[in-house]
Amino acid sequence: MRVKAQALGAMIATALLMLAGLVMAVPASSASLTEVTGFGTNPTNLRMHLYVPDRLPARPAVLVAIHYCTGSGPAFYSGTQFASLADQYGFIVIYPSATRSGSCFDVSSPQALRHDGASDPVGIVSMVRYVQQHYTTDTNRVYATGASSGAMMTNVLLGDYPDIFKAGSAFMGVPFGCFATTDGSSWNGTCANGALIKTPQQWGDLVRAAYPGYSGARPRMQVWHGTEDTTLRYPNLQEEVKQWTNVHGLGQTPALTDQPQPSWTRTRYGDSGITPPVEAISVQGVGHSLPTSGMELAAIRFLGLTDTSGPSPSPSPSASGSPSASPSASPTAPGPCRVTYTVNAWNTGFTANVTVTNTGSSAINGWGLSFTLPGGQSVTSAWNATVSPAGGQVTARNVSYNASIPPGGSTDFGFQGTHTGDTGKPAAFALNSMNCVIG
Repeated sequence: MRVKAQALGAMIATALLMLAGLVMAVPASSASLTEVTGFGTNPTNLRMHLYVPDRLPARPAVLVAIHYCTGSGPAFYSGTQFASLADQYGFIVIYPSATRSGSCFDVSSPQALRHDGASDPVGIVSMVRYVQQHYTTDTNRVYATGASSGAMMTNVLLGDYPDIFKAGSAFMGVPFGCFATTDGSSWNGTCANGALIKTPQQWGDLVRAAYPGYSGARPRMQVWHGTEDTTLRYPNLQEEVKQWTNVHGLGQTPALTDQPQPSWTRTRYGDSGITPPVEAISVQGVGHSLPTSGMELAAIRFLGLTDTSGPSPSPSPSASGSPSASPSASPTAPGPCRVTYTVNAWNTGFTANVTVTNTGSSAINGWGLSFTLPGGQSVTSAWNATVSPAGGQVTARNVSYNASIPPGGSTDFGFQGTHTGDTGKPAAFALNSMNCVIG
């Protein structure tokens, strides 16, 4: 791969930081990363590694987790939390590996930028189809995520295969088609420097041209970028937003702007709920080194992978080279918060009273508590918080007078709702994307 020396050095440095500087939880289970060969059409000789948790729901979702330049599938498995989150929430993770010089994915050739072209996207889709054939997966729940080169590929996969991927989360990427070249090079300096500026319509047209004649639903997209990124510069975040809002027929005015963590600025487009069509997160003062702690959980929450309201977990089906079933793994460690949740139910109605306690050492300034209501429950009104949407996976957000929770302090809110028989409590809570202790 012909890459400018300075940019390649930055990517190598990023890879070393991700490998040496991030301490991630290793899944506490007998499940392990397994290489799969002969998975189908693979024009660029990609490698495939697969992580299947010990226990899965009846029809699990599939996440494709795509590495950065100089990386590999096993390195991305070890350096991120997606496998441990798969243990907790019950989904399968595919880790592709690029094998060309520099270990970057092809996001620049004409073949890569079209549906069923002859490059890396074809091999990755073959991996997805292999998993769908060997496991009873939910074909309506296939997602992609990645960092740097993997984030670029996430954009490409969602553009090439809107019929397969339902949503994506891209850390430090560029818009679909931004890296396009015609001279055989796979490096586009203008794009990398954030200097390739187009209108929303122009960006959207690039996506639509990748699959002529496609008229179905388009995947949702979440994009992340550090403001101090000098490898794939920060202006690419806004270009991604322009592209994917246009693809969804949306304008550039956010439906919601908030700060789930002090250094994060989040904007949502088309919906203010936790699964909007487009979401962007700017990370203040951070360079080319995402994701960091808590971001993977925020990503899978956007994708919808934390929704465990489906069938009860059951042993995963066996397949050649795949781990056999055993007891479920321990969940990831909770964050600095505790939630007490009490229900008073009658006939077809109920009230819920919730206390949120800051068990950390720093004040919380602005909060959102996310949880999934049992099936059949629906919120009709709330006090001391706003709660949306009415059912399913909901988020309660502070009002003006209770936005701050000091260390050791608590705040209370509640809501009234209806039910169809299930008056149970949510199984888990996350405050500003961090899991909380219950009780």
